[in-house]
Amino acid sequence: MPRALQELKQRLAEIVDLGKVAGLLAWDQRTMMAPAGAPARAEQLATVTRIAHEKFVSEEIGRLLEELRPYEESLDYDSDAASLIRMTRRDYEKARLVPTELRAEMSRSAAIALSVWDEARETSDFGLFLPHLERNVELRRRYVACFAKAQEDYDLLLDDYEPGMTTAEVRAVFHELKAGLVPLIAEIAERADAVDDSCLRGSFPVERQQAFERKVLESFGFSPRSWRIDETVHPFASSMSSDDIRLTTRHHETDLSAIFATMHEFGHGLYEHGVDRALERTPLARGASLGLHESQSRMWENLIGRGRPFWRRFYPELQEAFPEQLGSVDLETFYRAINKVQPSLIRIEADEATYNLHIVLRFELEQEMLAGRVALADLPEVWNMRMREYLGVDVPDDAHGVLQDMHWAGGSIGYFPTYSLGNIVSAQIWERLGADLPDLDEQIERGELGPLREWLRERLHRHGRKFMPKETLERVVGGPIDPRPYLRYLRSKLGEIYGLPGSR
Repeated sequence: MPRALQELKQRLAEIVDLGKVAGLLAWDQRTMMAPAGAPARAEQLATVTRIAHEKFVSEEIGRLLEELRPYEESLDYDSDAASLIRMTRRDYEKARLVPTELRAEMSRSAAIALSVWDEARETSDFGLFLPHLERNVELRRRYVACFAKAQEDYDLLLDDYEPGMTTAEVRAVFHELKAGLVPLIAEIAERADAVDDSCLRGSFPVERQQAFERKVLESFGFSPRSWRIDETVHPFASSMSSDDIRLTTRHHETDLSAIFATMHEFGHGLYEHGVDRALERTPLARGASLGLHESQSRMWENLIGRGRPFWRRFYPELQEAFPEQLGSVDLETFYRAINKVQPSLIRIEADEATYNLHIVLRFELEQEMLAGRVALADLPEVWNMRMREYLGVDVPDDAHGVLQDMHWAGGSIGYFPTYSLGNIVSAQIWERLGADLPDLDEQIERGELGPLREWLRERLHRHGRKFMPKETLERVVGGPIDPRPYLRYLRSKLGEIYGLPGSR
């Protein structure tokens, strides 16, 4: 190993360590920290972010990358070393344009806003949160101004979460997605009474939900040696290393939505857990993009967790956990209930078909917020109007509307499109999985998920961030992002449930 590469890896390892420390501080804030600790936590996060940024954009990193150019050209493109140099250079060229103090202030502002968002959501008081949202949006505009003019300003925020993808590309994908979803949802609406989901509402003691979820997670691959799960207001997953996976979830006594939220976060955790240990403490030791990350969470939540094979295995145990609610409900009734299509208020609880309209709404609003085409003070009104237009639902209060997601509090503007991109990619990967593992349904029904996990690890997870997202997807499924497999999946599954013409 050349001396320059060895030095680069040592410097990057320290920077990654600092990033993980920041991640641990953020995880603690969302799960354990007393609310009054928020101001001090914001300063701690700003300090760690500042130090990490200064180290990364240093002249030494730039010098080492230049020194390694000839060596990089001699390497096999797929090698860990070539990928490390290539991806670090891309990150460096972007990061060095951002002032350290701006990066630190973005971190500080987000940490403060998140604590205020908790209270604002609890009291349904958008006015309390508004000054912090205004600050976060102002900081994102300053961030965008650091770079050369892009085709669209939103491209620069989107690139932080889905590297290499443009707003125009997302818009085109979403246009095709909507063209298939809107008529499907309309057809289903005409048969809304075909599915009864009353069995999903009632009394479901949290401790019994947690015990059932633990059985499910252990069958998926959860191990207490490397994983933990905690309660939070808005579920998320994070990793401090490939063997320190933190999942969170949120339970309600009156429904079973936490089961699916937990499976969702497991998918994120499994991706991080599956990264090749040789990439640990490098910028490559995480998912290639949030769209690909979301493909994994939505796969485990929906394609597996809302599928018949999975529930043929686990429904008897769920009935045993909740005999009063489900003892007399047959499997088919339960399966249809958990797949009911019904426009709703809350994104994370939405069905597979209407979920994407929640994302389109947020994607459009984020562009308008950034460009100043919508006044932030008017967001609740605009949000409620579009919820009526897109989903036909009336928003009763801001807690169930514009305040329901934590992303804007955390400064994550540009993140939302990756959710629907993940839905699309999950179906593309599922089709390839089915071709390579023709007895996949039977394996899931038997609770044998090892071959599925190994396929995902070998094809996707172990590579971490060695390649750009589009290239990663090409390697996994043999082509670019394509909404058609997802639309085929939904029409086949929901068409069969609702008895739509032409469904099989």
